[in-house]
Amino acid sequence: MRVVFFGTPEFAVPTLEALAAEVDLAPIRVISQPSRPVGRKRTLQAPPVVDAAERLGLDFEQVESVRDKDFLARLEALEPDVAVVVAFGQIFRKRLLQLPRLGCVNLHASLLPRHRGAAPIQAAIAHQDPTTGVTTMRMSRGLDSGPMLEVAETAIGADETTPELSARLAAIGAALMVTTLRGLGDGSLEATPQDEAGVTYAPRLERADGEVDWTLDATAIYARQRAYTPWPGLLTHIAGRPLKIFEVAVGEGRTDAAPGTLLGSIDDGDDPAMAVACGGGTILRVPRVQRPGKQPLAAPIFLNGERLGPGERFEKP
Repeated sequence: MRVVFFGTPEFAVPTLEALAAEVDLAPIRVISQPSRPVGRKRTLQAPPVVDAAERLGLDFEQVESVRDKDFLARLEALEPDVAVVVAFGQIFRKRLLQLPRLGCVNLHASLLPRHRGAAPIQAAIAHQDPTTGVTTMRMSRGLDSGPMLEVAETAIGADETTPELSARLAAIGAALMVTTLRGLGDGSLEATPQDEAGVTYAPRLERADGEVDWTLDATAIYARQRAYTPWPGLLTHIAGRPLKIFEVAVGEGRTDAAPGTLLGSIDDGDDPAMAVACGGGTILRVPRVQRPGKQPLAAPIFLNGERLGPGERFEKP
């Protein structure tokens, strides 16, 4: 099978490695996004997929736009049987979708049709889904709307964060893509239309998604902290200034205080924290916080330094 692979971030690397390990599925060309400047020094950095392609000895190309006519002509000359697409980051138009003989097969990190869009892993954790998974599907012109080929499901750990779940789903998806291509190759795999009644969307995250809604219960806020690690994190305001919150946990006991009320410090030895009232009378335990431009601090030290005590209110930015 003549496979071309489209992918960019670390999530796509396990699938590329799995295909490269199969003699008859090793990509004849790897396509990735251009290298981008990163960090304060704006050093040019290649995408993880490009680094992996070089390490695996695979032919690769970085393209600014897959709509470029010269790129499409080069791809057509390869006569691909199938295009494998994993977190590539560009929209495919009709000509590209129809170019491979068996079409374009996408690996999506959710149990479609739930959580279509750019942030399915974060959405599954933030919505406290008990399970999630990966889906291989034939790509269409709609947003993650193509017919499904295969699905693999997994439980979400009670304390699992986005980076942790992403790594697990990448490995599960790599194995699933191999079986999907085998099924397409021998004709044993049939596509199944998605149930439009079950569609939900997980749009690309924005900084505002990290703003804490203190009317939610502590469990829901904890889920969002796990989902929005490392970005955008949890953000709030106190004493008229922004504050970033780290490593939250559901606290013990109940409170009658209004959501967002600082209840005070908790100093129980190795894990000092502050307690904040949340929706439903629940309590959130917050060990570390950070003001913009400052170092992260243990929450009780922060409260002492700013002379903040019980009754102060946290607010949405």
